[in-house]
Amino acid sequence: MLDNFDIKLLGEIQQDAQTSQSELATRVNLSPAAVNRRLRKMAAEGVIDRYTAIVAPEKVGYPLTVICTIEVESEQIDVLDVMKRSFELCPQIQQCYYVAGEWDFVLIFSVRHMDEFNLLTRKLFFSNDNVKRFKTLVSMNRVKVGLQVPVAASDE
Repeated sequence: MLDNFDIKLLGEIQQDAQTSQSELATRVNLSPAAVNRRLRKMAAEGVIDRYTAIVAPEKVGYPLTVICTIEVESEQIDVLDVMKRSFELCPQIQQCYYVAGEWDFVLIFSVRHMDEFNLLTRKLFFSNDNVKRFKTLVSMNRVKVGLQVPVAASDE
């Protein structure tokens, strides 16, 4: 179970994972050794999934964000697993959600241009017999992008 120190640490490292452990210790009022121990424990328990850099896609030639919703023909587990795997292997797919409701999947693409996206639709959707239909939304502006989980101290 996470305590208030863990919650504070998670908030801090989500802002900047490169913050030194001594700086984190000062911010959350713990010793650097305690910070190290807690971070290692949260990583071992899967609370901290990974440390990564956030790259601005437009700075590396991927200025276009496209959101797709997909409806499938069959929800057989083995057929869905094949689809999920193809989505996981596509580097232009930044996020993939298997969802409830009218659509079965929501995908977030980062692409160089519409021609690249068109080729991906042919490969991922048109050549897949399990795709019943899909809808495309082209982002005009990235207003907010993030993976930060809102963490707050418990009321205890």
